[in-house]
Amino acid sequence: MVLSLRRGAAADKLEIERRDHEIAFKQAAIDKLTHEMAVLKRLKFAAKSEAFNAEQKSLLEETIDVDLAAMELELERLAGTSSAGCEKQQPRRQALPAHLPRREIRHEPESTTCACGCTLQRIGEDVAEKLDYQPGVFTVERHVRGKWVCTKCETLVQAPIAPHIIDKGIPTAGLLSQVLVGKYLDHLPLYRQEAIFGRAGLAIPRSTLASWVGQCGAQLQPLVDALKREMLQCRVLHADETPVAMLKPGNGKTHRAYLWSYCTTSYSALRAVVFDFADSRGGQHARAFLGLPDEHGWRGTLVCDDFSGYKACFELGVTEAGCLAHARRKFHELWVNQGSQVGEQALKFFGELYAIEREVAQLIPDERRRIRQERSREVADALKQWLAGQQLKVPNGSATAKALGYSLKRWQALTRYIDDGDLPADNNWVENQIRPIAIGRSNWLFAGSLRAGQRAAAIMSLIQSAKLNGLEPHAYLSDILERLPTQPASRVSELLPHRWQPASTS
Repeated sequence: MVLSLRRGAAADKLEIERRDHEIAFKQAAIDKLTHEMAVLKRLKFAAKSEAFNAEQKSLLEETIDVDLAAMELELERLAGTSSAGCEKQQPRRQALPAHLPRREIRHEPESTTCACGCTLQRIGEDVAEKLDYQPGVFTVERHVRGKWVCTKCETLVQAPIAPHIIDKGIPTAGLLSQVLVGKYLDHLPLYRQEAIFGRAGLAIPRSTLASWVGQCGAQLQPLVDALKREMLQCRVLHADETPVAMLKPGNGKTHRAYLWSYCTTSYSALRAVVFDFADSRGGQHARAFLGLPDEHGWRGTLVCDDFSGYKACFELGVTEAGCLAHARRKFHELWVNQGSQVGEQALKFFGELYAIEREVAQLIPDERRRIRQERSREVADALKQWLAGQQLKVPNGSATAKALGYSLKRWQALTRYIDDGDLPADNNWVENQIRPIAIGRSNWLFAGSLRAGQRAAAIMSLIQSAKLNGLEPHAYLSDILERLPTQPASRVSELLPHRWQPASTS
């Protein structure tokens, strides 16, 4: 009996310690978010007086509004409250303009017979209006929920309110998708979208649009986390990084941040790309993404250029595969800029290697490897011998010597693809995923925190992965934003682009 009591007391003590630790963790997170919100609010007011031009001010203010909306949602989750339970005064929502076309959607009980056997009587209805948008045209969805009552047992029956990605919000999933696609695919800042919506008959304030973006970004993050987990199960990945400008409030200037890109190869059955935003080009960002140096971190083959930031990954068990296109590019520059005969001859060797790659592109890995070993190996050996001979003839430090040295120094990594049918010859696939993002660089001015950049990276991961899988981004986002509020966490992977099926056919 005494032993049983002691065991019970020990279990209670462990449970109390666990709860105390959980409470302390949540409180630390709440304090951190509260501090960040206070900083952002000060930045928002400071932006009005600092030396930004009009466009920078607008971008800064809308980014801060988006950040604040995302933080408020995170705080509600940590505190276990909802916006409905907040004590703060909510502004009274204005009715949607009467001139907008309306489409009525009725929600009635499946049965109008009461449990007691009596027939229910309809005594009224509740109406909620949602704002929808198709390019150039606003419409209103009128959701009508009839009220039915049993006169005998006074039971009231009414269809439940469907969960929404933004609790009690007026935008449909289609309108939210339009805003996200406009901002992160079409590179339209919110102040420009405000003007576009105004021409369609309803100028939605950019602060409202920012709130929607922030909340959607927070809600979509679990989906991006699931996409990353599945991608890291692949044996071969591409990696690349591109600079973007990040605005630094306080001096009106920008500094260089980086968008890191990781994706599966064109040979992979999984078509996915995940972007990771960081405030520097330090190699620690690549290691953190891959889960290194943890023993359970990713240990596959990484196709990348010669950037030093990846070197530590190779020391931790990742296999390096070089980019043949980078090596070729250096000789192409010699030929174009200087008419170099060395450059011209090198391009002929690379041309032979790429001709073989075009032939084997659609083959299965084993067949691709066999042909590469039979044909590409011979060309590659001849190229290496030629490169070594030319290196003896050119002066050290010249552009030609640097081009030759680059290929010879990385020869093992550059030719690793020949013995592995799952490896691509170059890193062009991931560079093509980043290229569309570069179009919007002029709109990539962030609020001095990583949050905005990381949110952009997450949403762009879903959009670009949808495109890789042949999906129309607006249709895909509209559907998952509609379904995500009721999707069990254990089944969130069903909404990933490579598995997604429209709700009507699922």
